[in-house]
Amino acid sequence: MSEAERASPPPSKNPISRLIASWPAWAQFTVRLLLRLIGVGLAAVLAGFTLAAIALAVAYPNLPEISGLTDYRPKLPMRLYSSDDVLIGEYGEERRHFTPIREIPKVMQEAVLAIEDARFYQHSGVDYLGVIRAGLANFGEARSQGASTITMQVARNFYLSTEKTFTRKIYEILLALKIESLLSKEQILEVYMNQIYLGQRAYGFAAASEIYFGKALKDVTVAEAAMLAGLPKAPSAYNPIANPRRATVRQQYIIARMLDNGYITAEQAEEARAQVLRYRRQNDAPVHAEYVAEAARQLVFNQYGEEAYTRGINVYLTVNANDQAVAYRALRKGLMDYERRQVYRGPEAYIDLPADPKELDVRIAEALVEHPDNDDLRAAVVLEASPKKVAAVLQSGEAITVTGDGLKPVASGLSEKAGPKTQIRRGAVVRVIKGAKDLWTLTQVPEVEGAFVALDPQTGAVRAMVGGFDYNKSKFNHVTQAWRQPGSSFKPFIYSAALEKGFTPATVVNDAPLFFDAGATGSQPWEPKNYDGTFDGPMALRRALAKSKNMVSIRILQSIGPQYAQEWITRFGFEPEKHPAYLTMALGAGSVTPMQMATAYSVFANGGYRVTPALVTRLTDSKGRTLYEAKPPTLDDKLRTLEPRNAFIMDSLLQEVARSGTAAKAQAALKRPDLYGKTGTTNDSMDAWFAGFQPHLVAVVWIGYDTPRKLGDRETGGGLALPVWIEYMGYALRDQPVQEIQPPEGVVNVGGEWYFEEYARQQGVSSLGLEDKPASAPAAPTDDERKSILDLFKR
Repeated sequence: MSEAERASPPPSKNPISRLIASWPAWAQFTVRLLLRLIGVGLAAVLAGFTLAAIALAVAYPNLPEISGLTDYRPKLPMRLYSSDDVLIGEYGEERRHFTPIREIPKVMQEAVLAIEDARFYQHSGVDYLGVIRAGLANFGEARSQGASTITMQVARNFYLSTEKTFTRKIYEILLALKIESLLSKEQILEVYMNQIYLGQRAYGFAAASEIYFGKALKDVTVAEAAMLAGLPKAPSAYNPIANPRRATVRQQYIIARMLDNGYITAEQAEEARAQVLRYRRQNDAPVHAEYVAEAARQLVFNQYGEEAYTRGINVYLTVNANDQAVAYRALRKGLMDYERRQVYRGPEAYIDLPADPKELDVRIAEALVEHPDNDDLRAAVVLEASPKKVAAVLQSGEAITVTGDGLKPVASGLSEKAGPKTQIRRGAVVRVIKGAKDLWTLTQVPEVEGAFVALDPQTGAVRAMVGGFDYNKSKFNHVTQAWRQPGSSFKPFIYSAALEKGFTPATVVNDAPLFFDAGATGSQPWEPKNYDGTFDGPMALRRALAKSKNMVSIRILQSIGPQYAQEWITRFGFEPEKHPAYLTMALGAGSVTPMQMATAYSVFANGGYRVTPALVTRLTDSKGRTLYEAKPPTLDDKLRTLEPRNAFIMDSLLQEVARSGTAAKAQAALKRPDLYGKTGTTNDSMDAWFAGFQPHLVAVVWIGYDTPRKLGDRETGGGLALPVWIEYMGYALRDQPVQEIQPPEGVVNVGGEWYFEEYARQQGVSSLGLEDKPASAPAAPTDDERKSILDLFKR
């Protein structure tokens, strides 16, 4: 055997080997190399499976419990609803409205699936095809492409940190598999769509729909759903309000994905692409009920503490959203009408405007951030100003021009004699409001404040409450917190007390001057006057109240005694210490809140019952289970504080005020006789009131400055407060049939006038103060008493 034969291997008995041996050397080398690589690969795969099995065995038992998902209880804010189910307030760190998956519209679900996880219903938590696709995309492109499924996102958001490590990814995959083994697809999607953060403190798509679009999730369109679906990836970057261009690009891509996945038709896609989206402004609200919401929040917080903000309590209120909206507009209009008669105080600020027109919009937008719009009272920067025309730009970039009557409220600021701090010139930050025929008027934010409250006198239910001009400007609720002099609106309670002392509507009292001598009282001389400075002589009580005669009220109080009157007014809910027992009580010199006045006038409206104001009707938890339900009061003897006949006679007198007296505009404007009330103007016109009612609705309006000062020599309750009341009542009573209060037992009508039975036919007090000499005043205050009254008024 030769050397060569001994060196060569023996012929293989394997036919495949013999075949390979017959190939050329380069082919044999290639095949052997491939076989070795395959062997190494199989070994690696086997090793990988082994390592994965070990990792699974070690990691899986250490995975966190997912009871937070199987028993999903997210932090839910306190939500407040009007009596007609309009959301008026929300309190909590996270703005979330938990919505079961069956109530989430299909278009919203499909928009999310199209962009986040199109194979959600095909995979078991990990989309391996998606992983391969993402890997190929990342290999071929500079930018990365994720492969997280919705289930993996749920796992990450609930249990894992945000660090991007291989270990965290392994745990994310394992958690996703565990979640899929314990929850259905619908449960997983429900958790995801309620938990995900979407910017603006919104968690979940239901809250986001309300915040971005001001509408319920069930009402979103394809275009709106696509815009919302773009938020999970990066809520700040794709915020449609802050970054509209970037957000729109992503929205259009999602619409295309929805089309590709067969969720929408080509026609629907085209319609969605063309839709112009309308976003809710940050200071927009479905209804302005901020003072109502805050009052209710305090009530619930006092009961539940901090838990009130996380357990999803739903608070249902007595306030009607439409009534509230009308009350808000009526009070603002009244205050703005008053403001137009005041001296212009000057622009809010001045800014330097660039000469380059290209830089103008940005500078204006930056400047107006510090001067946000106040609802319909818009902020604007002046570009050009003259006594005949002002050109300005709004925060939105809209250019406006003001001319003619729209310049009258600020005429002094456009004068050549205007001071540097009051002059309207280029760069001035001013306020404008759009009026009739879409014409703009220059004005200013009112310094004057106001309050409005409406109650159901049968139950005490609050129907509307506006605590001031603007909640963002001042959170002080003037309805419940402002202690002010009621002025002449307090006189009916003195008259009510007098009825029990034998006075009747026909009692004649002298409207003649009064002078209280310092020598007789030991105090400074006091010479009260009527509002108009005139005296009309003897007149019946009915006419005296209708004309709000001060001298008559003082004589009545002097006759019945201030101590008696002080005790009597407690029947209406007033605090005696707030109404010192002096003759000044006859002119409403004590202290009341608008809510107290509404409660007190309810006693007249309901026939003599004192009801407690109520704001909350029901509390439920996040699943709709009732936690509390208010019971309407029963008007029985336990609540009676005034005899029906006293209430009726007072109603008759107050009806006369609204028919022919200082509030005659009420019946004339609303064209109905079942209206009752009293105007009130305090000394020096510092407070303006109107308190009135229809048998089913009481409403009170107050207007004044927080730091009391004169409203103006010609400003009265009838001129300032009454128009607000009329505007509200015109809406609130639109469907209410006329219902005048009927006489109860114990009263008789003689000669067209009503009397208590025992005081008819001259049996009561027939006249008072008809003597010529001025009446003395044993109850006039001393110097120390006068000082205590003044101190009380300052509170």
